[in-house]
Amino acid sequence: MSHIDPEREQFEAFKDLPRDQPINMLNLIRLKDKAEYEGTAPEGVVTGADAYKAYGKESGPIFARVGGSIVWRGAPQLMLIGPKEETWDLAFVARYPNAGAFMEMVTDPEYRKAVKHRQAAVLDSRLLRCGELENSAAFG
Repeated sequence: MSHIDPEREQFEAFKDLPRDQPINMLNLIRLKDKAEYEGTAPEGVVTGADAYKAYGKESGPIFARVGGSIVWRGAPQLMLIGPKEETWDLAFVARYPNAGAFMEMVTDPEYRKAVKHRQAAVLDSRLLRCGELENSAAFG
């Protein structure tokens, strides 16, 4: 089973959590080999990676406008703990000044247009909302 967009129940649970606190969103992305658009793909967009780049180009200004930033971005190499068949192409942490900023982004009309690229690109994904802990730089 693939997970591309939030299920209604999960999105409602997200909206019920406090909106005035900073959040970090852990993103794990598995891309399709070939982008799959409803209708015709934009010129030059062939692979899932191409479509994900188009998503970033169109959604990036909205992400920045609401105060979002990428805290860390990497290319997963090996599942050391967990199902070895669960592989990811991209991993990153997106920080938002508060959950309200995330809600503002995903409901923005221009973002809603850009998300077609993400849907064309992504084979599977995980998005985990994380709050901050006191003394978060300490281990344990």
